[in-house]
Amino acid sequence: MERETTETVESGERERTELETPETTPETTPETIKVTETLPPPPPLSNPEPVSEENPLEQLEEMLPPLGYPETLSQVSPSDEFNRHYLGREDVIAVSVTNFPNLAFQSAIDSDGNIVVPLFGKLRVVGLTLEAAQDLIQKVLNEFVIDPEVVVSLLSTPAVQITVSGEVFRPGYYPLPAGTQPNQALTAAGGTTTIADLRTILIRRKSVVNNSIIEREIDLLTPLQNGTTPSELNLRDGDAIIVRKLEVGNTTDYDRQLVARSNLAQQQISVRVLSYPNGTIGNLTLANGSTFIDALTAISPNPDDADLDSIALIRFDPEQGKAVTQKLDGEKLLKGDVSQNVPLQDEDVIVVGRSLVAKISAALSLVTRPFNDFLGFRRFFEEIPELF
Repeated sequence: MERETTETVESGERERTELETPETTPETTPETIKVTETLPPPPPLSNPEPVSEENPLEQLEEMLPPLGYPETLSQVSPSDEFNRHYLGREDVIAVSVTNFPNLAFQSAIDSDGNIVVPLFGKLRVVGLTLEAAQDLIQKVLNEFVIDPEVVVSLLSTPAVQITVSGEVFRPGYYPLPAGTQPNQALTAAGGTTTIADLRTILIRRKSVVNNSIIEREIDLLTPLQNGTTPSELNLRDGDAIIVRKLEVGNTTDYDRQLVARSNLAQQQISVRVLSYPNGTIGNLTLANGSTFIDALTAISPNPDDADLDSIALIRFDPEQGKAVTQKLDGEKLLKGDVSQNVPLQDEDVIVVGRSLVAKISAALSLVTRPFNDFLGFRRFFEEIPELF
């Protein structure tokens, strides 16, 4: 019996038509048989597409908005995406083939997302994990050699550009080396402000799997308190770091002084000094973590002219929305009373002299509305000279 077979494969559907011509026997009845089967598409052996139809890594090259990604987040669990590396352009990988050492090679991923595989040629691996790339390379080499055992390792990755926003000293875009950690990015941005919450820092990125937005919240305060290293999280090109503000009423267990002395906080603070007799304001720039003795030393008041026993430290309290005053005695401090050596914060105001302290206190008592933020508090003291 003669048989003619025609097969057509397209979009995962295989149509096979078999025409059978009977032999010249009485038992055979001429018939035409058409068999249609729906089969899964064969696995690609060359130039495979990435995880989605559009290359997600191309989207990562878009510039981020100043405040990072929007709040609309993917419902996909981000754990794998933050813990695994997805190959990108300019990544360099090393490939070893256990049974065939002469096939080992190193290759940088080019601008089209390809590497060059011996015997095979260009192969698209951008957007794949190391494990997926390993399986793919092994599959294509299997066309040429028997049972290759392929191992893929990452040799290097290019520099990344990230966005840092929120309560940092210098928000903005930062080009950083590959492998940069979140705490290093905060340092590059000048450190966190005195009202930053290191317990709830957000890392946002675009998903390589479906191009949605995923996020992870990290705690940098607890490792600082425990003297441990933060969990490793390599920042990826296009990531956004958002440093939240300390919430009102959520500062009880927050060690501001520890944070101020660390390299995570802004390295310098500005303290205003209002001194007798002319009521002028001077600005002191001190290292973050400085105390009252540091400010007193920088002021260098004349003990004969200044009322060192009558000094006021005025600070904006965001929880109360108003200025709070603490009276200090510089003479006691200079004689060794450490209870007077209070830690200073950015935007603190020091008033020296009994008369000035009384005038400032009176002026503050006339403020009928609370300060909305540090800006209102700062503006008040900038206008103080006009009151005298």
